[in-house]
Amino acid sequence: MVDPAAFVDEQVDAIAEAVGDARAVIALSGGVDSSTAAALAYEAIGDRLTPVYVDTGLMRKGETDAVRETFDYVDSLHIVDARDRFLDALAGVTDPEEKRHAIGEQFIREFESVAREVDARFLVQGTIYPDRIESEGTIKSHHNVGGLPEVVDFEGIVEPMADLYKDEVREVARELDLGSVVSERMPFPGPGLAVRVLGEVTEEKLAVAREATHVVEEELAEYDPWQALAAVLGKATGVKGDNRVHGWVVAVRSVESRDGMTARAQEIDWETLQRIQSRITGQHDDVARVVYDVTHKPPATIEYE
Repeated sequence: MVDPAAFVDEQVDAIAEAVGDARAVIALSGGVDSSTAAALAYEAIGDRLTPVYVDTGLMRKGETDAVRETFDYVDSLHIVDARDRFLDALAGVTDPEEKRHAIGEQFIREFESVAREVDARFLVQGTIYPDRIESEGTIKSHHNVGGLPEVVDFEGIVEPMADLYKDEVREVARELDLGSVVSERMPFPGPGLAVRVLGEVTEEKLAVAREATHVVEEELAEYDPWQALAAVLGKATGVKGDNRVHGWVVAVRSVESRDGMTARAQEIDWETLQRIQSRITGQHDDVARVVYDVTHKPPATIEYE
């Protein structure tokens, strides 16, 4: 395990040396990785850091408001409404790797745009070790690693936590006094709900995935999962009232893990599962079925795409 205090001192010095007298933007999502990277970078370069939160339209329910509230003390925070641009970039895309590359490129273009406004030459990211391992291997490209475009308009990309696992990042977050709302937060994928929608990403599917994920996170909080989520798989026949419907199939997934590299599906009691399916099908007339995913990682991944 990393020594949090020593790591903070080391990385603050490393960021300061890498950026020099220049300005930098930090890709801020509100999760533990990017928030910890932002805290390290702020200690290193202070007001020369501009945090950028991009509202992709692929985020959890209420995420943008939560970020605005959590970081309201940061005067330089930029919140970019890029929902239409991300949906346009994903239009017609069905392959998971193509999705990740499209999202990675659009993220970079948004950060480049803000960087030009504030005259920043460096990009700071909360990339962690599992992101690099999975992207450099043959598992999947992470939007902030293998999903990056070949041409990037930054003098350098700074990744202070690229050698840490998630549990080590949490230790550093605690050392930085970021508070449990950040340090203990459940992981959420960088590409957002796009990897919880099989096939083409549409506003309709995103709405179902967003509300269903909210239900799952609420109902399974007592199980303290590493990650809990809902994904939209496709359509199947169902019955609502006296009517036949051809509605969405929603998969519920909840796993235990230490570092995200491997994971075990959690055993959830029947009453809780029934309450989840009742809430999801009750909220959405166009959801026909809810299923529970019992597959470990491996052979599955935690997310669906």
